[in-house]
Amino acid sequence: MLEHVELFFKSIFIDNMVFATFLGMCSYLAVSKKVATAVGLGAAVIFVLAVTVPLNWLLDQYILRDGALAWLGPEYADYNLSFLSFILFIATIATMVQLVEIVVEKFSPALYNSLGIFLPLIAVNCAILGGSLFMQAREIATLGLAFNYGLSSGIGWFLAILAIAAIREKIRYSNVPPPLRGLGITFIITGLMAIGFMSFGGMLTGGDEAPAPEPTTAQKSEIEKTTLEKEKQEKAVSYNTIVKE
Repeated sequence: MLEHVELFFKSIFIDNMVFATFLGMCSYLAVSKKVATAVGLGAAVIFVLAVTVPLNWLLDQYILRDGALAWLGPEYADYNLSFLSFILFIATIATMVQLVEIVVEKFSPALYNSLGIFLPLIAVNCAILGGSLFMQAREIATLGLAFNYGLSSGIGWFLAILAIAAIREKIRYSNVPPPLRGLGITFIITGLMAIGFMSFGGMLTGGDEAPAPEPTTAQKSEIEKTTLEKEKQEKAVSYNTIVKE
């Protein structure tokens, strides 16, 4: 349970897709002008990550990695299909994005029109593929942890685009210097927010270390003997040096 909680908060605040690795910046910058649009795209990203990361975990465990095909028989144990990772991962992502696009177009045409080309472009959003590749690189152990990682990574991306959309709606009425209006001030705010999120880096690494156990009586006497022998050796070396001189 503790492992799930740690992974959840770490993926949202410490390893945030936008502020830690700057993935998915094209959609993050283009669809963050209004909060309503940002919420729709963020929800779509959460769904796609929460579904594709565990699906790609299954593909990696039972098809792609070295020896993964052993369940088919011992003659397949030496096969390594890891070179197909990108193709299969993107195929899974594209399938889920197509499903999201159909659902959004059916139930929310206004959101579908406001998202425009960026909804189908989730399929090539580097944050989506990055979630599956990070899952593979970190060797996440179980399907539950893979689902946790996909969901929490999506929530982290959602919070990032929601925060910048809320700020951009406010600064629209602020006195921003003309050269910085638009993407200029957005990049600056994103950098400042990334610095702020870096402060969460010690959230799961702090705490008092367990004190070293006290040495036993036998260990203490052994340490004293060793110390006395070293002192005798040092004195002998010093005496020999003085006699030679």
